[in-house]
Amino acid sequence: MTENKIKKLEYQNKFLREHIREVQNRFEDKIAELSMVSEIGTALFHINNFAEVCQVILDVTIKNTIAQNCSIMLMDYEKNSLFLVAATDPAKNNFILNGKNVLSKEGVRYYFKTGQGVAGHAILKKKPVLIQNTKKPSSYTASPKSPIKIGSLLSIPLIIEGKPFGVLNLSHANLNVFSSNDINFLKIIANFVSLSLYSALNYEKLQYSEEKYRALSESSNDGISIIQDGVSVYANKKYQNMTGYKLEELKEIPFQKLLDILDTPNDIDHVNSLLDFKSPHTQFETKLINRDNKKIDVEINSSVIFYSYRKAIIISVRDINDRKTMENKLQQAEKMEAIGELAGGVAHDLNNILSGLVSYPELLLMDIPKNSPMRKSILLIQKSGEKASSIVHDLLILARRGFSSAKELNLNQIVLDYMKSNEYQKLELYYPEIHIDKDLASNLWETMGSNVTLLKTLVNLVSNAAESMSDKGIIFISTENKHIDKRTKAYEYIKKGDYVVLTVSDTGAGFSQRHIEKIFEPFYIKKALGKAGSGLGMAVVWGTVKDHNGYIDIKSTQGKGTSFMLYFPAHKKRQLSNAHSPSYDNYSGKGESILIVDDVDEQRKIASEILNKLGYSVASESSGARAVNYLKSNSVDLILLDMIMDPGIDGLETYKRIIKFNPHQKAIMASGFSETDKVKEAQKLGVGYCIKKPYSIESLGMAIRAELDKK
Repeated sequence: MTENKIKKLEYQNKFLREHIREVQNRFEDKIAELSMVSEIGTALFHINNFAEVCQVILDVTIKNTIAQNCSIMLMDYEKNSLFLVAATDPAKNNFILNGKNVLSKEGVRYYFKTGQGVAGHAILKKKPVLIQNTKKPSSYTASPKSPIKIGSLLSIPLIIEGKPFGVLNLSHANLNVFSSNDINFLKIIANFVSLSLYSALNYEKLQYSEEKYRALSESSNDGISIIQDGVSVYANKKYQNMTGYKLEELKEIPFQKLLDILDTPNDIDHVNSLLDFKSPHTQFETKLINRDNKKIDVEINSSVIFYSYRKAIIISVRDINDRKTMENKLQQAEKMEAIGELAGGVAHDLNNILSGLVSYPELLLMDIPKNSPMRKSILLIQKSGEKASSIVHDLLILARRGFSSAKELNLNQIVLDYMKSNEYQKLELYYPEIHIDKDLASNLWETMGSNVTLLKTLVNLVSNAAESMSDKGIIFISTENKHIDKRTKAYEYIKKGDYVVLTVSDTGAGFSQRHIEKIFEPFYIKKALGKAGSGLGMAVVWGTVKDHNGYIDIKSTQGKGTSFMLYFPAHKKRQLSNAHSPSYDNYSGKGESILIVDDVDEQRKIASEILNKLGYSVASESSGARAVNYLKSNSVDLILLDMIMDPGIDGLETYKRIIKFNPHQKAIMASGFSETDKVKEAQKLGVGYCIKKPYSIESLGMAIRAELDKK
């Protein structure tokens, strides 16, 4: 073989090896490209967390490209600027924003406006921008504090639906690193990066939106539910509490069954229109029936929405029971006021007419003989006139014009006077099988009022109780002192304060809620329940209580009976000047130390004054927490502890905390209520007597003395 042929073969061999090497390099490049596409594709399809997607993009880019550093910037179109969301770091402390910060723009760092810097130019031109030598004058400027050395820089725009979404930046410390092949390859990769980031960000946005609306729903004071196929597929806690059903149970209960609409055609139309999607928005009032079969007045607002890609109804259900009650009370008060005005005018005219019917028969009887046949007729006229006069008096009370002056009086005496009255004797005669019992509180406070009108009120209540029973039963009359610690909801709202309470209870038929709502309207009881009398009795009770600045509560159970509680403001007189009289010797103090714990300033002052006069050393605190702190550094012989203290911890919790560090601490409890479960629990823990507010000097002194003398 000639030398030329050998050289030619060597050249061809060399060329072939180079070609094979080039093909191999291209093959390896393609493998790297496919590997990079695969890894980013995995992120696109399997990772939803935005920060995790960014981490994958940074890792894959550095692993599969010549770049030494990589960063991702996104566009804020409101500010027309790019902000950094992720970047590699030579110290391996990568910077990555979480999705919520990206969406809220909280803590973001803005770098370039459109057209500024290499990244800004890439956004403006919508194509890659390459700087092979950053030392030459160009649009690139490096931060003097940057730890990253950059010789070559490539910025590739991230495009979504033809609109720049952000920029993928790659850099290397050396010059002239990136080739046209790199650019073409990274343009393809940028498409996958764009989709991955956009998808993850939308997922975060959806999750953030869902969390926000769920938080709004769960914290709402209204019940919120989504109705689909006639049942709830979502219900917030408030709606579940209102209905008494858990969501899983609501999914099995047709929405109509939760509403009391059978007798209300308008409500039926509203509900049918709502469920048939006939109206995009519906608002109506109805009654919701809960698990306990209790009917609640509600206002329902609804809108048509799409839920799980299908039409549904979202409803907001507001409990308007209190509003309805207040509206009814206001209407009742306005009605009674209007009736009172009318009654006052009628009573005035009737009084003029009745003057003749009452006075002339008496004059005629004086002039005619006792055996005259006319005498019986004239007496009948006189008796009828007196009855009419009594009704006029009731009308005046109803008009709130029959109570001209107030004086100090005791309700116990009113009850005792009634038990001696003609009305009581008549009731015993007409209802021999009805027994009347009484329980009158000792040391009952006085109130300001009129003996006549209060006696009339008691007569009306007892008569009403007797008529509610068929033949036999028990009527119970009681009095008590009562302290109301805070505004209390009863038949009407009762203000905080001290009251003398007159209660008339019976074992009669009881009243339905419908009757109770109208029971004080003139003639209602007579007409609705077929009772005898003028029909003004309960209206007179209402007028009298209002004249005395009092309140009414009613408790009634059909088939078991009714209780009327009348609250009259107490009129107390402090009599501390006799504190050292001999009658106090049995419960006077011997210098023992007492801590008074009560949230009401007046109660602390009164108790302090009483105990000082009885010979005790007194300190006081305005809350349970303050009392606990006081006793950690001071000792006392006994604590006088209020049960209900608002705000803050109550008497029971205060005592529990005290006995943790002083288990033998003596205490007595004061409460405006009867013995409750909390009082009984406190007594099991070591509290002695529970005295009822308001307490007398004697009751307070005796309770303290008895507890201190215990061994």
